[in-house]
Amino acid sequence: MPTILSYHYNICSSVKWTIGGIELTGKHAIIVGAGVTGLSTAYHLKRMGYGEVTLLEKDSVGAGSSSRAAGISTGLLWSKTGVLARKTALRFFRQFSSEFDGYSFHNEHGCLGLFNPELWPAREALLPLYEEYDVPYQILSPQEMRRRWPQLNPRADQTGLLDPLGGYSEPDAYLPALTARVRSLGVKLIKNCVVHELLTAGDRVTGVRTAAGVIEADAVVVTNYAWILPLLATSGIAIPAKTFVHQRYVSKPLRAQLQIPPVNADPYLGYVRPADGNRVLIGAETPDRDDWKVRDFGFQLTEIEDDPRVLPDVLARFGDFVPALAEAEWETRKVGLLSFSMDGEPIIGPFGGVENLYVGVCFHSGGFSYNPASGFYLAEFVAKGKTSIDLTAFSPDRFSAAETADYLASTVPQRNAARRRH
Repeated sequence: MPTILSYHYNICSSVKWTIGGIELTGKHAIIVGAGVTGLSTAYHLKRMGYGEVTLLEKDSVGAGSSSRAAGISTGLLWSKTGVLARKTALRFFRQFSSEFDGYSFHNEHGCLGLFNPELWPAREALLPLYEEYDVPYQILSPQEMRRRWPQLNPRADQTGLLDPLGGYSEPDAYLPALTARVRSLGVKLIKNCVVHELLTAGDRVTGVRTAAGVIEADAVVVTNYAWILPLLATSGIAIPAKTFVHQRYVSKPLRAQLQIPPVNADPYLGYVRPADGNRVLIGAETPDRDDWKVRDFGFQLTEIEDDPRVLPDVLARFGDFVPALAEAEWETRKVGLLSFSMDGEPIIGPFGGVENLYVGVCFHSGGFSYNPASGFYLAEFVAKGKTSIDLTAFSPDRFSAAETADYLASTVPQRNAARRRH
Protein backbone atom coordinates (compact mmCIF):
# COMPACT_ATOMS: atom_id res chain seq x y z
CA MET A 1 0.00 0.00 0.00
CA PRO A 2 1.44 3.43 -0.89
CA THR A 3 2.12 5.89 1.88
CA ILE A 4 -0.46 8.66 2.05
CA LEU A 5 1.30 11.76 3.31
CA SER A 6 -0.23 14.40 5.50
CA TYR A 7 0.26 17.70 3.73
CA HIS A 8 0.81 20.63 6.05
CA TYR A 9 2.82 23.71 5.21
CA ASN A 10 4.69 25.91 7.65
CA ILE A 11 3.08 29.27 7.00
CA CYS A 12 6.03 31.17 8.49
CA SER A 13 8.69 29.22 6.62
CA SER A 14 11.04 31.22 4.41
CA VAL A 15 12.90 28.17 3.07
CA LYS A 16 13.29 28.12 -0.71
CA TRP A 17 13.04 24.77 -2.47
CA THR A 18 15.65 23.72 -5.00
CA ILE A 19 15.16 21.05 -7.64
CA GLY A 20 18.13 19.90 -9.63
CA GLY A 21 20.09 22.85 -8.29
CA ILE A 22 17.46 25.33 -9.53
CA GLU A 23 15.98 27.68 -6.93
CA LEU A 24 12.23 27.82 -7.44
CA THR A 25 11.87 31.43 -6.37
CA GLY A 26 13.35 32.49 -9.72
CA LYS A 27 10.58 30.85 -11.75
CA HIS A 28 7.33 32.27 -13.15
CA ALA A 29 4.14 30.25 -13.61
CA ILE A 30 0.94 31.43 -15.30
CA ILE A 31 -2.37 29.82 -14.38
CA VAL A 32 -5.28 30.39 -16.76
CA GLY A 33 -8.64 30.39 -15.00
CA ALA A 34 -9.43 31.62 -11.48
CA GLY A 35 -11.96 29.00 -10.53
CA VAL A 36 -11.30 26.64 -7.66
CA THR A 37 -8.74 24.53 -9.56
CA GLY A 38 -6.71 27.54 -10.66
CA LEU A 39 -6.86 29.15 -7.21
CA SER A 40 -5.87 25.88 -5.54
CA THR A 41 -2.91 25.45 -7.91
CA ALA A 42 -1.73 28.98 -7.15
CA TYR A 43 -2.10 28.38 -3.41
CA HIS A 44 -0.07 25.17 -3.47
CA LEU A 45 2.64 26.57 -5.74
CA LYS A 46 3.27 29.43 -3.33
CA ARG A 47 3.21 27.13 -0.32
CA MET A 48 5.82 24.98 -2.07
CA GLY A 49 8.11 27.99 -2.41
CA TYR A 50 7.64 28.54 -6.13
CA GLY A 51 8.69 31.95 -7.40
CA GLU A 52 6.22 34.22 -9.21
CA VAL A 53 2.68 32.98 -9.79
CA THR A 54 0.25 34.90 -11.99
CA LEU A 55 -3.41 33.92 -12.14
CA LEU A 56 -5.32 35.19 -15.18
CA GLU A 57 -9.14 35.25 -15.19
CA LYS A 58 -11.28 36.34 -18.14
CA ASP A 59 -14.10 37.54 -15.87
CA SER A 60 -14.33 37.69 -12.08
CA VAL A 61 -13.07 35.03 -9.68
CA GLY A 62 -15.24 31.92 -9.81
CA ALA A 63 -17.49 33.35 -12.53
CA GLY A 64 -17.50 30.02 -14.36
CA SER A 65 -18.50 26.65 -12.98
CA SER A 66 -17.04 27.16 -9.49
CA SER A 67 -19.71 29.55 -8.25
CA ARG A 68 -22.39 27.26 -9.67
CA ALA A 69 -21.10 24.11 -7.95
CA ALA A 70 -22.88 22.12 -5.26
CA GLY A 71 -19.64 21.68 -3.27
CA ILE A 72 -20.48 18.09 -2.23
CA SER A 73 -17.43 15.94 -1.43
CA THR A 74 -16.98 12.21 -0.96
CA GLY A 75 -13.96 9.93 -1.02
CA LEU A 76 -15.95 6.90 -2.18
CA LEU A 77 -15.01 7.02 -5.87
CA TRP A 78 -14.65 4.32 -8.51
CA SER A 79 -10.89 4.04 -9.18
CA LYS A 80 -7.70 3.73 -7.16
CA THR A 81 -6.39 7.06 -8.43
CA GLY A 82 -9.65 8.82 -7.65
CA VAL A 83 -9.82 7.34 -4.15
CA LEU A 84 -6.27 8.43 -3.33
CA ALA A 85 -6.80 11.90 -4.78
CA ARG A 86 -10.03 12.46 -2.87
CA LYS A 87 -8.39 11.25 0.32
CA THR A 88 -5.92 14.08 -0.12
CA ALA A 89 -8.69 16.55 -1.02
CA LEU A 90 -10.75 15.78 2.08
CA ARG A 91 -7.67 16.16 4.25
CA PHE A 92 -7.08 19.60 2.78
CA PHE A 93 -10.73 20.64 3.21
CA ARG A 94 -10.41 19.89 6.91
CA GLN A 95 -7.13 21.81 7.07
CA PHE A 96 -8.59 24.79 5.21
CA SER A 97 -11.44 24.99 7.73
CA SER A 98 -8.94 26.09 10.34
CA GLU A 99 -6.60 28.00 8.00
CA PHE A 100 -9.03 30.11 5.95
CA ASP A 101 -11.04 32.91 7.49
CA GLY A 102 -14.76 32.57 6.88
CA TYR A 103 -14.75 28.99 5.58
CA SER A 104 -16.00 25.76 7.16
CA PHE A 105 -16.15 22.27 5.72
CA HIS A 106 -19.54 20.86 6.71
CA ASN A 107 -18.98 17.32 7.92
CA GLU A 108 -21.80 17.14 10.46
CA HIS A 109 -23.49 14.15 8.77
CA GLY A 110 -20.84 12.89 6.35
CA CYS A 111 -21.88 12.36 2.72
CA LEU A 112 -24.47 9.79 1.63
CA GLY A 113 -24.63 7.91 -1.65
CA LEU A 114 -28.00 6.42 -2.58
CA PHE A 115 -28.33 3.32 -4.78
CA ASN A 116 -31.15 1.24 -6.21
CA PRO A 117 -30.90 -2.50 -6.96
CA GLU A 118 -29.66 -1.80 -10.48
CA LEU A 119 -26.82 0.50 -9.36
CA TRP A 120 -25.72 -1.12 -6.08
CA PRO A 121 -23.78 -4.18 -7.42
CA ALA A 122 -21.26 -1.96 -9.24
CA ARG A 123 -20.67 0.11 -6.10
CA GLU A 124 -20.57 -2.96 -3.85
CA ALA A 125 -17.73 -4.31 -6.00
CA LEU A 126 -15.66 -1.25 -5.00
CA LEU A 127 -15.84 -1.87 -1.26
CA PRO A 128 -12.56 -3.89 -1.21
CA LEU A 129 -10.84 -0.88 -2.86
CA TYR A 130 -12.01 1.39 -0.06
CA GLU A 131 -10.83 -1.11 2.54
CA GLU A 132 -7.43 -1.46 0.87
CA TYR A 133 -6.80 2.29 1.09
CA ASP A 134 -8.33 2.83 4.52
CA VAL A 135 -11.31 4.83 3.30
CA PRO A 136 -14.11 4.42 5.85
CA TYR A 137 -17.67 3.68 4.81
CA GLN A 138 -20.95 2.49 6.29
CA ILE A 139 -23.65 0.53 4.47
CA LEU A 140 -27.08 1.71 5.57
CA SER A 141 -30.46 0.06 5.17
CA PRO A 142 -33.54 2.18 4.43
CA GLN A 143 -34.59 1.76 8.06
CA GLU A 144 -31.22 3.01 9.32
CA MET A 145 -31.27 6.00 6.98
CA ARG A 146 -34.72 6.95 8.26
CA ARG A 147 -33.62 6.49 11.87
CA ARG A 148 -30.59 8.77 11.46
CA TRP A 149 -32.32 11.35 9.28
CA PRO A 150 -36.10 11.26 9.73
CA GLN A 151 -36.47 13.86 6.97
CA LEU A 152 -35.25 11.32 4.38
CA ASN A 153 -37.61 8.68 3.05
CA PRO A 154 -35.68 6.11 0.97
CA ARG A 155 -37.56 3.34 -0.78
CA ALA A 156 -37.51 -0.17 0.67
CA ASP A 157 -35.21 -1.44 -2.10
CA GLN A 158 -32.58 1.32 -1.81
CA THR A 159 -29.16 1.10 -0.16
CA GLY A 160 -27.19 3.93 1.44
CA LEU A 161 -23.40 4.18 1.42
CA LEU A 162 -22.17 6.75 3.92
CA ASP A 163 -18.76 8.41 3.76
CA PRO A 164 -18.27 9.64 7.35
CA LEU A 165 -15.38 11.89 6.23
CA GLY A 166 -17.36 13.48 3.40
CA GLY A 167 -19.44 16.61 3.52
CA TYR A 168 -19.89 19.83 1.61
CA SER A 169 -18.61 23.38 1.18
CA GLU A 170 -20.52 26.54 0.42
CA PRO A 171 -18.93 27.97 -2.75
CA ASP A 172 -19.93 31.48 -1.68
CA ALA A 173 -17.75 31.06 1.43
CA TYR A 174 -14.93 28.96 -0.03
CA LEU A 175 -14.16 31.09 -3.09
CA PRO A 176 -13.53 34.40 -1.26
CA ALA A 177 -11.66 32.61 1.54
CA LEU A 178 -9.32 30.84 -0.89
CA THR A 179 -8.91 34.00 -2.96
CA ALA A 180 -7.92 36.00 0.11
CA ARG A 181 -5.41 33.33 1.11
CA VAL A 182 -3.92 33.23 -2.38
CA ARG A 183 -3.50 37.00 -2.41
CA SER A 184 -1.86 36.92 1.03
CA LEU A 185 0.71 34.47 -0.34
CA GLY A 186 1.73 36.96 -3.05
CA VAL A 187 -0.07 35.56 -6.09
CA LYS A 188 -0.73 38.15 -8.80
CA LEU A 189 -4.43 37.84 -9.64
CA ILE A 190 -5.48 39.66 -12.80
CA LYS A 191 -9.20 39.73 -13.55
CA ASN A 192 -10.94 40.62 -16.84
CA CYS A 193 -7.90 39.34 -18.73
CA VAL A 194 -8.72 37.05 -21.65
CA VAL A 195 -5.94 34.71 -22.76
CA HIS A 196 -6.18 34.47 -26.54
CA GLU A 197 -3.24 32.22 -27.33
CA LEU A 198 -0.66 29.86 -25.89
CA LEU A 199 2.77 30.85 -27.15
CA THR A 200 5.24 28.17 -28.17
CA ALA A 201 8.84 27.88 -29.33
CA GLY A 202 9.49 24.50 -30.84
CA ASP A 203 8.05 21.93 -28.46
CA ARG A 204 7.92 24.34 -25.49
CA VAL A 205 5.22 26.66 -24.24
CA THR A 206 6.79 30.01 -23.44
CA GLY A 207 3.85 32.09 -22.25
CA VAL A 208 0.49 33.47 -23.29
CA ARG A 209 -0.91 36.29 -25.39
CA THR A 210 -3.59 38.52 -23.91
CA ALA A 211 -5.30 41.63 -25.21
CA ALA A 212 -2.76 43.64 -23.22
CA GLY A 213 0.22 41.84 -24.70
CA VAL A 214 2.53 38.87 -24.17
CA ILE A 215 3.30 37.40 -20.74
CA GLU A 216 6.24 35.02 -20.64
CA ALA A 217 6.43 32.10 -18.22
CA ASP A 218 8.40 28.99 -17.34
CA ALA A 219 5.15 27.04 -16.94
CA VAL A 220 1.54 27.52 -18.05
CA VAL A 221 -1.27 25.70 -16.25
CA VAL A 222 -4.63 25.68 -18.03
CA THR A 223 -7.66 25.24 -15.75
CA ASN A 224 -10.33 27.20 -17.61
CA TYR A 225 -12.83 24.33 -17.89
CA ALA A 226 -15.48 25.13 -20.50
CA TRP A 227 -13.10 27.35 -22.47
CA ILE A 228 -10.20 24.89 -22.53
CA LEU A 229 -10.70 23.48 -26.03
CA PRO A 230 -10.39 26.76 -27.96
CA LEU A 231 -7.36 27.75 -25.89
CA LEU A 232 -5.50 24.46 -26.37
CA ALA A 233 -6.33 24.61 -30.08
CA THR A 234 -4.14 27.72 -30.41
CA SER A 235 -1.12 25.45 -29.92
CA GLY A 236 -2.52 22.55 -31.95
CA ILE A 237 -3.59 20.45 -28.95
CA ALA A 238 -6.91 18.67 -28.46
CA ILE A 239 -8.31 16.64 -25.58
CA PRO A 240 -11.55 14.59 -25.59
CA ALA A 241 -13.55 16.94 -23.38
CA LYS A 242 -17.25 17.70 -23.50
CA THR A 243 -19.41 20.01 -21.43
CA PHE A 244 -22.98 19.39 -20.34
CA VAL A 245 -25.61 21.74 -18.96
CA HIS A 246 -26.22 21.51 -15.23
CA GLN A 247 -28.98 23.27 -13.26
CA ARG A 248 -28.86 24.01 -9.52
CA TYR A 249 -31.52 25.50 -7.28
CA VAL A 250 -31.44 26.93 -3.75
CA SER A 251 -34.60 27.50 -1.71
CA LYS A 252 -35.65 30.27 0.58
CA PRO A 253 -35.23 29.43 4.30
CA LEU A 254 -37.41 26.48 5.29
CA ARG A 255 -39.81 26.65 8.22
CA ALA A 256 -38.61 23.39 9.82
CA GLN A 257 -34.92 22.80 10.60
CA LEU A 258 -33.40 20.61 7.87
CA GLN A 259 -31.01 17.98 9.23
CA ILE A 260 -29.86 15.69 6.45
CA PRO A 261 -26.49 14.82 4.89
CA PRO A 262 -25.56 15.84 1.36
CA VAL A 263 -26.87 13.02 -0.84
CA ASN A 264 -25.59 11.90 -4.23
CA ALA A 265 -28.78 10.28 -5.51
CA ASP A 266 -28.17 8.61 -8.86
CA PRO A 267 -31.58 6.86 -8.81
CA TYR A 268 -33.08 10.36 -9.02
CA LEU A 269 -30.47 11.72 -11.46
CA GLY A 270 -29.27 14.41 -9.09
CA TYR A 271 -28.28 15.42 -5.58
CA VAL A 272 -29.61 17.31 -2.60
CA ARG A 273 -27.99 18.92 0.43
CA PRO A 274 -28.61 21.47 3.18
CA ALA A 275 -27.56 25.04 2.41
CA ASP A 276 -26.73 28.03 4.59
CA GLY A 277 -29.59 29.71 6.39
CA ASN A 278 -31.68 26.51 6.69
CA ARG A 279 -32.12 26.35 2.95
CA VAL A 280 -32.05 23.30 0.70
CA LEU A 281 -30.00 22.94 -2.48
CA ILE A 282 -30.92 20.54 -5.25
CA GLY A 283 -29.20 19.85 -8.56
CA ALA A 284 -30.02 17.80 -11.60
CA GLU A 285 -28.82 16.34 -14.83
CA THR A 286 -30.56 17.22 -18.06
CA PRO A 287 -30.24 13.72 -19.54
CA ASP A 288 -31.74 14.45 -22.96
CA ARG A 289 -29.76 17.63 -23.59
CA ASP A 290 -26.79 17.32 -25.97
CA ASP A 291 -23.31 18.41 -25.01
CA TRP A 292 -22.77 22.16 -25.15
CA LYS A 293 -19.97 23.16 -27.50
CA VAL A 294 -17.93 26.21 -26.45
CA ARG A 295 -16.12 27.50 -29.52
CA ASP A 296 -14.72 30.89 -28.48
CA PHE A 297 -13.41 32.85 -25.51
CA GLY A 298 -16.28 35.31 -25.57
CA PHE A 299 -18.82 32.72 -24.44
CA GLN A 300 -20.46 33.45 -21.06
CA LEU A 301 -22.34 30.95 -18.91
CA THR A 302 -25.10 33.52 -18.59
CA GLU A 303 -25.92 32.77 -22.24
CA ILE A 304 -27.39 29.41 -21.18
CA GLU A 305 -30.98 29.87 -20.13
CA ASP A 306 -32.63 28.05 -17.26
CA ASP A 307 -35.03 25.49 -18.70
CA PRO A 308 -38.22 26.04 -16.66
CA ARG A 309 -39.25 22.41 -17.18
CA VAL A 310 -36.27 21.06 -15.21
CA LEU A 311 -37.19 22.13 -11.67
CA PRO A 312 -40.70 20.59 -11.65
CA ASP A 313 -39.23 17.39 -13.06
CA VAL A 314 -36.51 17.30 -10.40
CA LEU A 315 -39.00 17.90 -7.61
CA ALA A 316 -41.20 15.11 -8.93
CA ARG A 317 -38.24 12.71 -8.86
CA PHE A 318 -37.03 13.76 -5.39
CA GLY A 319 -40.36 14.54 -3.72
CA ASP A 320 -40.93 11.20 -1.98
CA PHE A 321 -37.29 10.93 -0.89
CA VAL A 322 -37.11 14.43 0.66
CA PRO A 323 -40.65 15.40 1.68
CA ALA A 324 -39.44 18.81 2.92
CA LEU A 325 -39.09 19.84 -0.74
CA ALA A 326 -42.86 20.12 -0.95
CA GLU A 327 -42.82 23.31 1.13
CA ALA A 328 -39.76 24.87 -0.52
CA GLU A 329 -39.94 28.19 -2.35
CA TRP A 330 -37.05 28.70 -4.73
CA GLU A 331 -34.78 31.69 -4.28
CA THR A 332 -31.93 31.21 -6.78
CA ARG A 333 -31.41 29.26 -9.97
CA LYS A 334 -27.99 28.80 -11.54
CA VAL A 335 -27.08 27.18 -14.82
CA GLY A 336 -23.54 25.95 -15.44
CA LEU A 337 -21.54 23.44 -17.42
CA LEU A 338 -20.00 20.16 -16.25
CA SER A 339 -16.78 19.02 -17.92
CA PHE A 340 -16.42 15.33 -18.84
CA SER A 341 -13.61 13.44 -20.53
CA MET A 342 -14.26 10.56 -22.89
CA ASP A 343 -13.67 7.93 -20.17
CA GLY A 344 -15.24 9.93 -17.32
CA GLU A 345 -11.99 10.42 -15.42
CA PRO A 346 -10.22 13.75 -14.82
CA ILE A 347 -7.45 15.04 -17.05
CA ILE A 348 -4.53 16.29 -14.95
CA GLY A 349 -0.87 16.76 -15.79
CA PRO A 350 1.65 17.63 -18.50
CA PHE A 351 1.48 16.87 -22.20
CA GLY A 352 4.16 14.47 -23.35
CA GLY A 353 4.99 16.36 -26.54
CA VAL A 354 4.79 19.91 -25.17
CA GLU A 355 7.15 21.10 -22.47
CA ASN A 356 5.97 23.44 -19.69
CA LEU A 357 2.24 23.03 -20.38
CA TYR A 358 -0.09 21.48 -17.79
CA VAL A 359 -3.84 20.95 -17.68
CA GLY A 360 -6.47 20.33 -15.01
CA VAL A 361 -9.99 19.73 -16.32
CA CYS A 362 -12.83 17.22 -16.81
CA PHE A 363 -13.68 16.49 -13.19
CA HIS A 364 -17.19 15.24 -14.18
CA SER A 365 -19.44 16.89 -11.57
CA GLY A 366 -16.64 16.81 -8.98
CA GLY A 367 -14.32 19.68 -9.86
CA PHE A 368 -15.08 21.45 -6.60
CA SER A 369 -14.50 18.27 -4.61
CA TYR A 370 -11.20 17.53 -6.33
CA ASN A 371 -9.80 21.06 -6.22
CA PRO A 372 -7.60 20.93 -3.08
CA ALA A 373 -5.93 17.80 -4.48
CA SER A 374 -5.95 18.67 -8.19
CA GLY A 375 -4.28 21.99 -7.40
CA PHE A 376 -1.76 20.22 -5.19
CA TYR A 377 -0.83 17.69 -7.87
CA LEU A 378 -0.62 20.34 -10.60
CA ALA A 379 1.70 22.34 -8.32
CA GLU A 380 3.81 19.23 -7.76
CA PHE A 381 4.08 18.68 -11.52
CA VAL A 382 5.22 22.27 -12.03
CA ALA A 383 7.52 22.58 -9.03
CA LYS A 384 8.91 19.06 -8.75
CA GLY A 385 8.30 17.38 -12.10
CA LYS A 386 6.42 14.49 -10.47
CA THR A 387 3.55 13.86 -8.10
CA SER A 388 3.34 12.09 -4.76
CA ILE A 389 0.85 9.56 -6.17
CA ASP A 390 0.78 7.91 -9.59
CA LEU A 391 -1.52 9.99 -11.83
CA THR A 392 -0.99 8.01 -15.03
CA ALA A 393 -4.70 7.18 -15.10
CA PHE A 394 -5.46 10.92 -15.32
CA SER A 395 -2.77 11.80 -17.88
CA PRO A 396 -3.83 13.85 -20.92
CA ASP A 397 -1.64 11.52 -23.00
CA ARG A 398 -3.87 8.48 -22.38
CA PHE A 399 -6.05 9.25 -25.40
CA SER A 400 -5.03 8.73 -29.02
CA ALA A 401 -5.34 11.55 -31.53
CA ALA A 402 -7.83 9.55 -33.61
CA GLU A 403 -10.21 8.73 -30.77
CA THR A 404 -9.98 12.32 -29.54
CA ALA A 405 -10.92 13.67 -32.97
CA ASP A 406 -13.83 11.25 -33.29
CA TYR A 407 -15.15 12.11 -29.83
CA LEU A 408 -14.94 15.86 -30.40
CA ALA A 409 -16.73 15.52 -33.73
CA SER A 410 -19.62 13.62 -32.13
CA THR A 411 -22.69 14.95 -30.34
CA VAL A 412 -23.47 13.18 -27.07
CA PRO A 413 -26.59 13.53 -24.89
CA GLN A 414 -25.80 13.68 -21.20
CA ARG A 415 -27.48 10.35 -20.51
CA ASN A 416 -24.75 8.68 -22.63
CA ALA A 417 -21.86 10.34 -20.77
CA ALA A 418 -20.20 8.52 -17.87
CA ARG A 419 -22.33 9.20 -14.78
CA ARG A 420 -19.85 10.38 -12.16
CA ARG A 421 -21.23 12.34 -9.22
CA HIS A 422 -19.03 14.66 -7.09
